[in-house]
Amino acid sequence: ISFDADNNCYVTTITDIYANSELTVSYGDPTNPTPLFAKYGFLPTDCSTIFCKAIHLEQQIKNLGYEYNELLFNTETGEIFPKVWDVFLLAVLQEYDEGLASQFIMACQNGDEVTKADFHNNYFPYVLASLNVHVLSILDDVDQLTSNVLSYDLDLHPRVPVIAAHNNLVRGTFFMTASVLESMSKRCLIGLKE
Repeated sequence: ISFDADNNCYVTTITDIYANSELTVSYGDPTNPTPLFAKYGFLPTDCSTIFCKAIHLEQQIKNLGYEYNELLFNTETGEIFPKVWDVFLLAVLQEYDEGLASQFIMACQNGDEVTKADFHNNYFPYVLASLNVHVLSILDDVDQLTSNVLSYDLDLHPRVPVIAAHNNLVRGTFFMTASVLESMSKRCLIGLKE
């Protein structure tokens, strides 16, 4: 990008661009609106997913070689993406047995879906409980943060409505995810009684 003496902007590209083509700039990962909001001060209204907010499991995410944009909840259904389950399972295994945790990491890295499924089946109730605690904790945090932000003077803090909208998106998504987890817990309990 360069400017001439008259402040005309010139952009040089590495590929041909046809006349009247639209040029766009990526502000970041559209699967996670939180960094976009934090850095640029706007909230995309069309995001279909958000990050599961499992920052406390950063080491497990790294151990599995996963990226944050793979650890998502669906904003319309609360669906939990598969790699979220993997991260929480690894955390459970590391608390229980480092040897099993290492086996699970290898299965993930090698794409061994059969071994991964065995681990998930054997430890599902523990992972479900751990993920549920996390989701409910985030819901509590969001409620507290929203309560705090709504007490601010809009004249002094004009971004309050955008902050509240972000918190409502997170709350709505995590509330649906909590419902998904509750339904799974009920099915798990029924299965245990049979």
